[in-house]
Amino acid sequence: MAQGTFDIIHPGHLHYLKKSAELGEKLTVVIARDSRVKERKDLVFTEEERRELVDSLEMVDKAVLGNKGDIYSTVEKINPDTITLGYDQKHDEEEVKKMAENATNHEVEVKRISGFQNYSSSNIKK
Repeated sequence: MAQGTFDIIHPGHLHYLKKSAELGEKLTVVIARDSRVKERKDLVFTEEERRELVDSLEMVDKAVLGNKGDIYSTVEKINPDTITLGYDQKHDEEEVKKMAENATNHEVEVKRISGFQNYSSSNIKK
């Protein structure tokens, strides 16, 4: 399982998703809801447009919208063996692992994917 906003798809996103897909048999990508990121980001695309864009990528088996409330209910529903984090995501790996294992009732591996030329949707918009 990978997650993110994916507002403007760029080579850094493709790197993150490709490396995430290499870690398992299926890749489900959770798209951040507009309501969770609008205050922090000037979105170009709606959540459904972003979900559709990510879902069309070859390395992605399924893209879903995240939960509007508790983000770990999405983890419970998807029930991943591995969760990947992007190089620029501020989440603590051990904290994500603990919360994911509580949500799924099994061991969950958390992997941070390295950056790729420091692409950023925010910088591209500027």
